[in-house]
Amino acid sequence: MKREKGLAYCGLVCALCGEGDNCPGCRLDGCAERDRCKNYRCCREKGLSGCWECGDFPCDGSMLDKVRIRAFARFVRDYGEETLLDALAVGEASGMQYHYPGQIVGDYDVPRDEDGVLQLLREKAGTLVTNGCKKEKA
Repeated sequence: MKREKGLAYCGLVCALCGEGDNCPGCRLDGCAERDRCKNYRCCREKGLSGCWECGDFPCDGSMLDKVRIRAFARFVRDYGEETLLDALAVGEASGMQYHYPGQIVGDYDVPRDEDGVLQLLREKAGTLVTNGCKKEKA
């Protein structure tokens, strides 16, 4: 994981992207698709750090149509960027794959719905949610 690359505006995890070692990440203008990306353009226009900060989250017709990406963005909204990166690092260390070799899907695409992805992330983060509060497992 290259944490310094962080997240894309949509919630895609640049820190785990294998597309290019020279790419600094989406929010540092690294993505070649940024001019065509609805999430990139919208967040830049609104001055948002990511879609998770938008009152219209989640919107349609964007990367947020993908269950994994929408779940990652929702997790960031609820727990923060560092907690998502921490959860993914724990997952990576335990053998979970963000991308299968030669593919753009991985273990976080296996759950059929957003709740399944969120459950995976919560398990990896060691986070329980009670009445909307974040609590660390004992």
